[in-house]
Formats: sequence, C-alpha cells, structure tokens
Amino acid sequence: MSNLEFSLLLPALIAGLLVSATHVPLGIQVLNRGIVFIDIAIAQIAGVGVIAADFFGWEGQGIAVQAAALAAALLGALFLTWTEKRWPDIQEAIIGTVFVLAATLSVLLLASNPHGGEYLKDMLVGQILWVSHTQVTVVAVLTAVVLVAWFGVGRERLGRVGFYLLFGLSVTASVQMVGVYLVFSSLIIPALASRNAVRLRLTKAYAVGGLGYLFGLLASNLFDLPTGAIIVWAMAIVGIVFSSLERSGARPAT
Repeated sequence: MSNLEFSLLLPALIAGLLVSATHVPLGIQVLNRGIVFIDIAIAQIAGVGVIAADFFGWEGQGIAVQAAALAAALLGALFLTWTEKRWPDIQEAIIGTVFVLAATLSVLLLASNPHGGEYLKDMLVGQILWVSHTQVTVVAVLTAVVLVAWFGVGRERLGRVGFYLLFGLSVTASVQMVGVYLVFSSLIIPALASRNAVRLRLTKAYAVGGLGYLFGLLASNLFDLPTGAIIVWAMAIVGIVFSSLERSGARPAT
C-alpha cells in the first residue's frame, strides 16, 4: 500500500472507529428495546437538516449547517421520546413512518437542485474516504461527550429523554461523515452479531464494528469498489462469522 493510499485510509478508519465507539453500545440498547429503526430514522432526519441548510443557501461545511443537522436530529429524538411514552405499542410503526417522511422530504428539497441525485447519494452512502481532519476532531470530541454520559452517568439515570438526546447527538456527528447506511449498519450489525454472547458482549460487538470498517476499507482499496457499500457488506460478513462462532461455542458437548 502506497503512502498516498495509507493517508486516505487512516482518517477513514479513525472515522469508522469513532462511529462504532458510540453506535455499538447504543445499538445493543436499541436491539434490547426492540426499536431497531430509530437510528436510520434519526439519521435521515439529520440528513434533512443538512439538505435544508443547503436549500437555503448556507455554506456547506459551516456552523449553520451543523446546527441545522443537530437541531433536526434532536427535534426528531424528542418527538420519538414523546411518541414512545404516548403510544409505546406502535412506536416501531411511528419510527418507520418518520423515516419515510424524512426521506421523501429530502427528495422534495433537492428536486430543483441540478446535483440533487449526487447529493442524495452522498448522504446515503457517505464519503468516508474524504473525511477531513477537522471532521474527525469534532466527532472525536462529541464521541467523548457521548461515551462519558453513557458510561459515566449510566443509561438508567439518563432515562428515555437522555437516551434519545444522546442518539441525536451521535447520529448528527456521524451521518455527514459516513452516510445513513453506515450509521444504521454500525448500530445494528454488531448488536445482532453479539446477541448470543454470554460474556464480553460489548467487546465482541466493538470487534465486529472495527473489523468491518478495516476489512471494508481494505477491500475498497484493493478492488476499487464503492467504499461505504463494501464496508456494510464487510461488517455483515464479519458479524455472521462472529455470530456463528458464538453459537458454536455455546453448544453443549455431545
């Protein structure tokens, strides 16, 4: 691997590890609560905030765009907090509806943009290979804040509102770096792969996420494949292997 290729892959790998750092523990909680589509819904809402900022002509990487994305994600998170309390029996259906509304609103906002198709593709698949050092630094700070709150304060003391707010903050920090698909994959695949773990579940889930990003980036570089898409597949394959090994290890001897 040349120095140029390494200089591209290292920031991308760091970005992926930062996303995994927050999304893995949140994902396990999401899976336990049975609301697996919350992440993709809030990610899509954050994307609407970014697209809306572009629609109104705000600078692409400016503070106003970040504020718009964060505000959209937090409003979405607070709305889902309210709906979970008000209608817990149909929360999953509400989350799915919110996702569809946010996705179609993105399409409507980009209807008059000549580059709308490419913009929407970037929002979904991401541009992880082109993350800047500034983006990585900002996300590292936000990741530290989320992890301190999650492990320091504790998810029980955070409550429903705290959980959704941390979700909104995490998604806002990651969706512009890696895209909606990778945000969702980083949340759900490691949690699914480690669901049968009898010990060290969090460690194993982190391993699935980290190895998925590593192998996906290497495969993208080696075979010249779209990076975001191949990372999703790499993470899924790693998750299947981990899950199979866990099931095999859990079987009683015959």
